[in-house]
Amino acid sequence: MNKKYMQEAIRISRQMMRRNMGGPFGAVVVRGDKIVGRGCNQVTSTNDPTAHAEVVAIRDACKRLKTFQLDDCELYTSCEPCPMCLSAIYWARFKKVYYANTRRDAADIEFDDDFIYTEVSRPITERSIPMRQLLRKDALTVFQEWKNKADKIRY
Repeated sequence: MNKKYMQEAIRISRQMMRRNMGGPFGAVVVRGDKIVGRGCNQVTSTNDPTAHAEVVAIRDACKRLKTFQLDDCELYTSCEPCPMCLSAIYWARFKKVYYANTRRDAADIEFDDDFIYTEVSRPITERSIPMRQLLRKDALTVFQEWKNKADKIRY
């Protein structure tokens, strides 16, 4: 744990919020003793609902390091990750995550992810956005082809 990395994530959150890039969130990816990725919330400036600080920092680090796994890295983020970012963190395979503000702190300024946490835990048939399965047999043929693919890159 290194406070200077969290201070950098907080600095990014403040600076980019003041520049109207998006919400007050910042993140840095650290490998060893070096920042290898930076990100701020860019949802409103890029019209991309997935452009959260953590996701932007993960994309930046992966591009710089030319890898899709960050298992030798740590993430410092100015707020407890939302469900989407939490999933991205697990996909990237970080060894550790540090956060400053809590999700309750975010809810107090009208960034409330509790709805999504609740939705994810519900059965598909009870979610607020209807989800229906379609053409599974057709799609399974692609999965079978992947299973048999000799030159696939596992992740």
